[in-house]
Amino acid sequence: MESNKFVLAVYVDNKAGVLTRVTAMFTRRGFNIDALTVGETECPEYSRITISMQGDKYVREQLINQLKKLYVVKKVEVLEDEPIKRELMLIKVKNESKNRSDIMTAVDVFRASVIDYSPEAMCIEVTGNPSKIDAFIKLMQPFGILEMCRTGIVALDRGTVTLLNK
Repeated sequence: MESNKFVLAVYVDNKAGVLTRVTAMFTRRGFNIDALTVGETECPEYSRITISMQGDKYVREQLINQLKKLYVVKKVEVLEDEPIKRELMLIKVKNESKNRSDIMTAVDVFRASVIDYSPEAMCIEVTGNPSKIDAFIKLMQPFGILEMCRTGIVALDRGTVTLLNK
């Protein structure tokens, strides 16, 4: 069976325990999540969960059907046709004089920002699509990655289409 990556946008009630209900369904059904982000929407009574996963069409449809059965879920959509995807990463790398100019060149090329600087380490903020984040990590590995944290994907459909008016 061929496996494909896909991104789901899920509107849910903005109440305590909702994320637990949604993730418990994933656990019960044996679904594996690649990335998950949650945040308040333009309507404070709803939160939006963005889920990045892999699976064939059957897995995708099964997941959507299971999510729709949860009373806290208001809307579920697969974001197709190349949605706008962004991710944020904070990465701390060793700050050695012999590598400093190479690191700063990479920061400029990737349109990243140094957000903390000490004689021993630099903390860099990078935003962009996941492949950009992956490329920056690969570039920083030889310099010595001390720590990093990624947010996971947030995504929106292009144009005027919104999740609630699909």
